[in-house]
Amino acid sequence: MKFGRLGRELKHGYNQMTTRESDMLMDIGYQLFDKNEVVEFFSDIQESAFVILTGEVAITWDDHTETMKRTSLFDENPYCLQVPAQKKVIIKALTDSAEVLVQQTVNDKNFNPVFYKPEDVQADVFGQGMWYATAERTVRTIFDYDNAPFSNQVNGEVINTPGRWSGYIPHNHPQPEVYTYKFDKPQGFGACFIGDNAFKIEHNSWSELSGGYMHPQVTAPGYAMWYSWMIRHLPDEQGGAWKKTRTDLPEHTWLLDPNAKIWQPKR
Repeated sequence: MKFGRLGRELKHGYNQMTTRESDMLMDIGYQLFDKNEVVEFFSDIQESAFVILTGEVAITWDDHTETMKRTSLFDENPYCLQVPAQKKVIIKALTDSAEVLVQQTVNDKNFNPVFYKPEDVQADVFGQGMWYATAERTVRTIFDYDNAPFSNQVNGEVINTPGRWSGYIPHNHPQPEVYTYKFDKPQGFGACFIGDNAFKIEHNSWSELSGGYMHPQVTAPGYAMWYSWMIRHLPDEQGGAWKKTRTDLPEHTWLLDPNAKIWQPKR
């Protein structure tokens, strides 16, 4: 369990958050580019995923080149490239301050690279019609075991409407998970709960969720919150087990009853 902050402004280059030597088992960071800058990525032992967050880049692997562009984290699904170990990826920034999320983990499986377009990303509304819409949010799944059974990791995004909760009802699972947060305004803030500890979420902060800790979060009124959610399958674990091993905290499961009585003020 850990919480960290990079600050409102990222530095040029690679902004590291977690490492595979940690309990998270993943190398995760933001790569911030200058216009026309070219950066190469290669790992002998790790699969890699590259998700465009801001700006426009050209991304090349083997004899393929694609463009990844994004003007809004909140209104647009992402592009993403996923490659196996020992596959060189070259990224050239076509705009200034282009930003790419990089997620890597050890994987000895060889698989064909996959380029996900916005229309390939599953987007669902969770919490719809429940609890007076106080936990209604959009959940985007870029890849998980259902569409990437060869992968040792999961990558998705959540969009929190201002003032609302996500990761709700409180739950846990044994797999490590990392959340990386951004707001529609850099002064935005919220709160993340990891077990019995509470942390202030800020722009470019992140949380490391060790297995077994509950982890709901909330954003302050007036501030929309985006966060990436990245899960690492446990070694020797059947892929997709994180869904089967998710456990809702029993004291809060009464909220799942569609007829649950929730207090409201009398006007």
